Amino acid sequence: MARLPVDPEGFITANTALEAPAMVPEFKLWLASEYVPIWQATEAWMEEQNIDPPYWAFCWPGGQAVARYLLDNPDLVRGRRVIDFAAGSGVSSMAAARAGAASVIANDIDALSLVAAKLNASANHLALEVSSDDWLANPDAAPEADVVIAGDVCYERDMSARALAWLRTHASAGRLVLLGDPGRNYFSAQGLEERARYQIPTSLQLENRGMRETVVWRVLPHP
Repeated sequence: MARLPVDPEGFITANTALEAPAMVPEFKLWLASEYVPIWQATEAWMEEQNIDPPYWAFCWPGGQAVARYLLDNPDLVRGRRVIDFAAGSGVSSMAAARAGAASVIANDIDALSLVAAKLNASANHLALEVSSDDWLANPDAAPEADVVIAGDVCYERDMSARALAWLRTHASAGRLVLLGDPGRNYFSAQGLEERARYQIPTSLQLENRGMRETVVWRVLPHP
């Protein structure tokens, strides 16, 4: 994980604006309006080229779908321990916290993502714990949780396979595991159960379309 330069909070607030995501207008997040400028600004600020794209600066449809589902079904997480894998902007974590989870850990291997998630939570008067650990390298069904959530993790073939396998170990341990996905290239619905379906407005610059049908799935245990 890259070491961040001084004042990551200042960098985020200087290069984004507080905006309400389409599906979760209850929240305001520090979001970028365009993709290329925030990526270029991040490279210049970190004095490093070819860094990971600043996914944290956008509220992706998978995360929005999980967040909407939790806000509409708070009993799923109320009083329970929730972990959010590849949390990005932290919108799903925030929804779990707002719904009354006993604890929420937002996880991402991008250190700047975790700074953004905490800023977003603070802007909405919520508290999150964060973890930069590589959870995919953990033993099966670790870390401990009652509910596991994830959104938009099926961009790449290897990442998708590893993430779905890891999520399924949690399901096999008796945990509720929810995955939001808008039909990414390497997503497979095998072994999943549909819970909700949303039409989410999206940026043409990011998604090449103005609307994404996005599904919240429950990951089922190994047969």
